[in-house]
Amino acid sequence: MTAGSPDRRRFLTAGAAVLGAAASAQLWLPAAARAAETPLPDGVFSLGISSGDPLPDGVVLWTRLAPDPLNGGGMPDRVVPVEWQVAEDQRFRKLVRRGTAQARPEYGHSVHVDVRGLRADRTYWYRFRTSGQLSPVGRTRTAPHPYSSGGSLRMALASCQNWQHGYFTPYADMLDQDPDVVVFVGDYIYESTPSATGVRRHEGTGEPFSLVQYRNRYAQYRTDPDLAAMHANAPFVVTFDDHEVDNDFAGEIPQDPDKQPHDAFVARLTAAYQAFYEHMPVRATAVPDGPHIRMHRRLEFGRLARLNVLDTRQYRSDQATSQAGAQDPSLTMLGAQQKRWLLDGLKDSPARWNLIASQIMMAETDLKVGEGKLWFYDAWDGYQAERNAFLQEFKQVRNPVVLSGDRHLTMISDLREDYADPDSAVVGAEFVGTSISSNGDQDQEAFRKEWDPRRPDNPHWKLLDAHRGYHLFDVRRGGIDAQVRVVDTVRQPTSTPSTVATLRVEAGRPGVEVV
Repeated sequence: MTAGSPDRRRFLTAGAAVLGAAASAQLWLPAAARAAETPLPDGVFSLGISSGDPLPDGVVLWTRLAPDPLNGGGMPDRVVPVEWQVAEDQRFRKLVRRGTAQARPEYGHSVHVDVRGLRADRTYWYRFRTSGQLSPVGRTRTAPHPYSSGGSLRMALASCQNWQHGYFTPYADMLDQDPDVVVFVGDYIYESTPSATGVRRHEGTGEPFSLVQYRNRYAQYRTDPDLAAMHANAPFVVTFDDHEVDNDFAGEIPQDPDKQPHDAFVARLTAAYQAFYEHMPVRATAVPDGPHIRMHRRLEFGRLARLNVLDTRQYRSDQATSQAGAQDPSLTMLGAQQKRWLLDGLKDSPARWNLIASQIMMAETDLKVGEGKLWFYDAWDGYQAERNAFLQEFKQVRNPVVLSGDRHLTMISDLREDYADPDSAVVGAEFVGTSISSNGDQDQEAFRKEWDPRRPDNPHWKLLDAHRGYHLFDVRRGGIDAQVRVVDTVRQPTSTPSTVATLRVEAGRPGVEVV
């Protein structure tokens, strides 16, 4: 089967029926143990499976038992043992790791298996079993050996998937492109209320605030077939932005503090972070501690690339409300500890490419046509002193490339030392990926009418586009080749993909060029 073929896609998503007698789940346990099991409701693997955060010797495997996914999960209030297997082949004839994990009710019966002892730069297949039910089969891949300096890495960048704005059809094309890893930089769910005018309707009756409500919202998103198929095909590296909790929140400050008292918002953060952990393929380092969760982390892909994953929500100062406020040197996006962690990781990196997954756009967006400036204060433009200090540091970093989301547009830019001086040195490149579905099928003529007049005031912009889709990168020692992959619609369950642009970043030459 070739990558992305219909046969292969059916194999990855069909689950137990595909495996049949060739890999019967009944062979996993002795007859006495099988007889002693208390049956669970049918459909415990309704939310599929996924993997994430690949290491040279391991990967996280995920599932959540939820026979009634939109109504709290539908599981009994007890710990349930879940068997797991990892194999070198699709039919599980060459098992390399196996074990039993505990799906606990206090974590929504989610399962996170941190498998170790695997071989570097290898493809593996995995599955779960409980109560006589077999999960779909997943495919994953480990990272290259730590000292590997050659080869290539195919990486997809995704963000912003609003259920009500459209189907997640870009993932169908992503599946065909077969990336080694998917970097998701935020807005996995949206907390907005159900809309009668949406392409699809959010579950529930309002915004989620409680743990059960957030679980139901995540479960709904997890049922999208294209997202489920992509999760089953490659490891994800995920972080969150604002809509996993509340639009434009900052630390423990909500968007509307007059409507959400501090104690109530802390309770909301606690519920939202736990639900995020329960539905993402992340390690135990991300188990929340009340209204706090450790999300910034670093992943290595040999000596080819180091990926620094940021958290631009928990530690930031409240957003500025004026140009003077945006230039206040006391404001921080990352907080002192995370800022030092990032700078140390960039300066000490042995990698050819130093990638930064930032939920929020780092390059300037001057919204005002002509003289003067007007910025989005929620983005790095609202934290200019810290942003400008980073750009100064980038001059000492080998091949920095920032991967961002949030904007619902493709905005690809040179990173400049000083945006007040358009002739200042280029110190890096930034790819702001468009959304999977947020903003729906955008009016392209209206977009051009709004944004093209701003381009003379933003000469660092190399490409702007308003289609839905994702970015695809082929990372090699000599350069990064990027494709802006888009679809013609997200208003229908299927769409036609295309490449709207190709770009390249040359090693040793800061900036990005349209090819």
